[in-house]
Amino acid sequence: MRVRDIAAATPAKRDRYVDFMRAFAIIMVVVGHWLAVMITFRNGRLGGEHVLAVLPWTHWLTWLFQVMGIFFLVGGYANAASWNSARRRGDGYADWLGSRAARLLRPTTVFIGVGVPIAAAARLAGVDPEMVRLAAWVVAISLWFLAVYLVVVALTPAMVAAHRRWGLAVPAALTVVAAGFDALRLGTGVGYLGAANFLVVWLVLPQLGFAWRDGTLTRTPAHPWLLFLGGSAALVALTTIGPYPVSMVGVPGAEVQNTSPPTVALLALTVAQTGLVLLLAGPLRPWLNRRRVWTAVVAVNAGIMTLFLWHMVPVLVAALALYPTGVMPQPEIGSASWFAWRPVWVAACALLLGLLVAAFARFERPPGKATTATPSGAPAGQGTTWPAVALVLAGTAATCVGIIQLTVGGFQGAGPAGVPLAAVITYLVGLTAFWAARRAGRA
Repeated sequence: MRVRDIAAATPAKRDRYVDFMRAFAIIMVVVGHWLAVMITFRNGRLGGEHVLAVLPWTHWLTWLFQVMGIFFLVGGYANAASWNSARRRGDGYADWLGSRAARLLRPTTVFIGVGVPIAAAARLAGVDPEMVRLAAWVVAISLWFLAVYLVVVALTPAMVAAHRRWGLAVPAALTVVAAGFDALRLGTGVGYLGAANFLVVWLVLPQLGFAWRDGTLTRTPAHPWLLFLGGSAALVALTTIGPYPVSMVGVPGAEVQNTSPPTVALLALTVAQTGLVLLLAGPLRPWLNRRRVWTAVVAVNAGIMTLFLWHMVPVLVAALALYPTGVMPQPEIGSASWFAWRPVWVAACALLLGLLVAAFARFERPPGKATTATPSGAPAGQGTTWPAVALVLAGTAATCVGIIQLTVGGFQGAGPAGVPLAAVITYLVGLTAFWAARRAGRA
């Protein structure tokens, strides 16, 4: 079905604003990466620089471009709706999680299945191993998000139950826990003591998404303003009086980062953004009823995982195509010439990404026509067995571990031709567990 037909068939009860915010968040992340990460080509070798490390004044701009929290907010809204719908149909947990995971892992498997062999082929062809390693790391670095988000999805039923019982006390408690881990890390200087915040911080936003969906956050006009003003005030205090840096994106060489692991300063930013999202809903919802606008939103969402996964590939391709040939100069970062060429650079990356999305977005859709079945392949309404539950949880754990390994090491490792065998095998074990869960659910 074409995008226009999908857009025209949108049910009247669907909240288009949620889809718009999902698309907006991913596009902002993509453009932010294109502007911040500078791939260079000098003396026949690829190199890299980070704008935030060269131009400290740009750290404030990360308050605009660091919008990953909005994706988790919208994800909470959508996951709660999906889980409630599954329960009404009589679907079990394994069916539901298998379905949600499949939407993430189909395009991810294609991405890994293309990226790893290409990196290995480059090594076998005699390309400088260091250059291959840099390129393989750059294209895989955004995979971390999938590992965290998949765990958040798996926890959705439990977190929805907690929200129904305790409401906003849940994100408040999680914030206190996150602050405690921050205090341990910053007080002792031991980085791994804050590692739990990779999950704790990103669990807060889905809880706010639940509260958005059930009307808790919009019950009075004051609630969005409290989130926006309170989050903004906390952010300013934490980055001026407090120990946190201004940049909400990791800065190479900085002693304290707000993203690795996430801090309460980053959480304050996301709370402020949540308030702003709610405040803008009224003015923007009528605009989304326009046919062309809504069709564009549907088009982005139809290939949103492909867009996110592949968005750093154009950075490498554009650098290799434009710099050695002299089509685009490499002026000093921060110079007038550098700023003048930024729109051209973004346009070139957007064109290349558009081609990649056109080629690979089809893999986001399940094979065949699923009308009476869930995307996981289990008939709608079928119960879930305990073996199936155990298998989907094992699949979640294994795929997440494999993804984290690929994030850290990129598409290169210690195996033959630099293939990251341990990461790939772990990931494939996870996929096998999901496949076995579908079969166990049918038994």
